[in-house]
Amino acid sequence: MTTHTQETSSQELERAWMAEAIRLATHSVTNGGGPFGALIAKNGEIVATGNNQVTATLDPVAHAEVSAMRAACKQLDTFSLEGCVLITSCEPCPMCLSSALWARVDRIVYSADRNDAAVAGFDDRKFYDLFEKKPASMWPMLVEQLDLPNRTAPFDAWLAKSDRIDY
Repeated sequence: MTTHTQETSSQELERAWMAEAIRLATHSVTNGGGPFGALIAKNGEIVATGNNQVTATLDPVAHAEVSAMRAACKQLDTFSLEGCVLITSCEPCPMCLSSALWARVDRIVYSADRNDAAVAGFDDRKFYDLFEKKPASMWPMLVEQLDLPNRTAPFDAWLAKSDRIDY
């Protein structure tokens, strides 16, 4: 019974974290960033958060996941995020997925997927195609989708933003 309770508690925590990642992504849109939010959690606590700042900082690698991982490494005073979970509002692009591999993140959980992102103008399919030669089951970490009803809220906000900078 304890295992079931722990599992339920863990699922509830991840749902709350995902809701926060989606909130970060939506908030990012209203503050000049892109529609992506992420956080790093360890031992049941949020260590760091990040949002997309590509156009705001003119930095093509300032994705939400990278920003969250950078902040988490500083907070934890380490370059390794072993024992951590990356919660992200959208399926990580190949760069962010590779960065998570380098950071040694244990798990990645995302909500919106690459197709949701493509509808909003963030079509990275040509990059994914480069990596799909190796099946996901061969990756050294578990990557899962947590489908929430509001998973596209950040993209909806993005598409509604009249002064967005498309990239």
